[in-house]
Amino acid sequence: MTIRTLLLSSLLAATAASGAAAQEAAPKGLDIELNALAASQKGCLFTFVAANGFSQSVSKVSFEFVIFNDKGTVERLALLDFRDLPAGKSKVRQFDVPGIKCEGVKNLLINDAPVCEGEGLDKARCMDGIVTRSQVSAGLEG
Repeated sequence: MTIRTLLLSSLLAATAASGAAAQEAAPKGLDIELNALAASQKGCLFTFVAANGFSQSVSKVSFEFVIFNDKGTVERLALLDFRDLPAGKSKVRQFDVPGIKCEGVKNLLINDAPVCEGEGLDKARCMDGIVTRSQVSAGLEG
């Protein structure tokens, strides 16, 4: 091996290591999963699993959801209060949305987080890097 090859190999290894360290050090965000939809007497019961990947607790967070129907048009805007989300923990939150048929829900969009409070937490952080997924046929986007 030449000195040039050794230097190049060392540089590549250092770059890879610093990239991995940067990924590990990158701040995590909120993870919102649409876990279930169930018909209720009022309409449709939405069940979410919310995980807080921040190093600090969220004392209060609300999300503005856009609910799209099977025609792809907006069925409803709903402001859902997820309350508190402790740091590093997951919480299950349920919301009974009146006048909605679960089978007609095709997609949800988290449009905004108008309330995002916590010590040392900037209001915009609740939407920064939000991760969404769905366990049901209706999709969830952030």
